[in-house]
Amino acid sequence: MKTYLRTEITAVGKDAADLVEGGVLILFAEGAPEELAEVSVLHRVAEGPLDEAPGPGAEILVGGVSAILTGLGDLAWNKIRDIGHVVINFNDSDTPDRPGEICASVVNSEALVQAIHSGKEIVIRS
Repeated sequence: MKTYLRTEITAVGKDAADLVEGGVLILFAEGAPEELAEVSVLHRVAEGPLDEAPGPGAEILVGGVSAILTGLGDLAWNKIRDIGHVVINFNDSDTPDRPGEICASVVNSEALVQAIHSGKEIVIRS
């Protein structure tokens, strides 16, 4: 199994759960500006990211919640590699609305909210 990214959640912004309930997870590397950190899940990379981007069908694990990558924006993987930032939409779309987004299969939003806690891992693998 190839691991493209393994990262640990270090903090959850005060408004991040509201977005996650709507199916949107915003990741930012530690040190994000405060106004962005409020709506983001902050993380510290443990492995990767690989130079090669994952493709549709790769698994995205957030804590114990599993989703399948369905679409990858043209700039999304570069943003993860360069600044540790990406928006993941759990909307089952194969065409992201913005070039910096990843789309994934729909998941249970309550389970996803429960999974975003400090110390939990986010893994993208295939």
